[in-house]
Amino acid sequence: MAESAIDIKNNFASLVMTRLKNDILNGYFVPGEKLLMSRLKERYHVGISPLREALSQLIIEQLVVVENQRGFKVHPISLAEMLDIYQTRAEIEALCLGLALEHGDDEWEAGIVAAAHKLQKYQDFVEQDPQEWELRHQAFHRAIASGCNSPALLQVRQSLYEKASRYRNLWLNNTLSNQSEFEANHQQHSELVAVLMARDRVKAKALIKDHLLSPSRALADDWSKFSTS
Repeated sequence: MAESAIDIKNNFASLVMTRLKNDILNGYFVPGEKLLMSRLKERYHVGISPLREALSQLIIEQLVVVENQRGFKVHPISLAEMLDIYQTRAEIEALCLGLALEHGDDEWEAGIVAAAHKLQKYQDFVEQDPQEWELRHQAFHRAIASGCNSPALLQVRQSLYEKASRYRNLWLNNTLSNQSEFEANHQQHSELVAVLMARDRVKAKALIKDHLLSPSRALADDWSKFSTS
């Protein structure tokens, strides 16, 4: 059955929204930057209508803000928002982990070990391709959370992950040349795998919270470098 004109239009707008969202999350458009329609039309090869639909959706997701009579801009960052997102994400991640330890089976454990191995192999190449490292890092934590067997909880987790990604990219770019920072990060990954395989719920939840909050502490200490206000 052929797609209707409305379905095609909706799918096209959704594609534009996804591309724009990824550009914002990955830092192509920086916090506070004006989103000029002329530039967006050139980048995505679309007209005004799908762009406005995409921007409207991203306003709902708090990635874009609209200024009266002055168009759209990327949602600014703030220290208060960063701390709130990271603290909430740490709590949700710990909840996912706790449930995963209850429900996760051998396949869940194998997925964690495999993801950890892929991440470890890329440790020495993070400066060459930080985005690849981030993808492997994301896959590692997703493998852990997946064992919770709760689609609703995983959806909340994904939303928080996306909200945190703009700040995490700031942390990543700021620590690329700090090898000791990444060595400590990978040591936490190894410790986390060990406590998960041992099914140590208390240690695992404490470790995941500390691990996820460490970038927020580093960003807070140097916030003057990143503030857009």
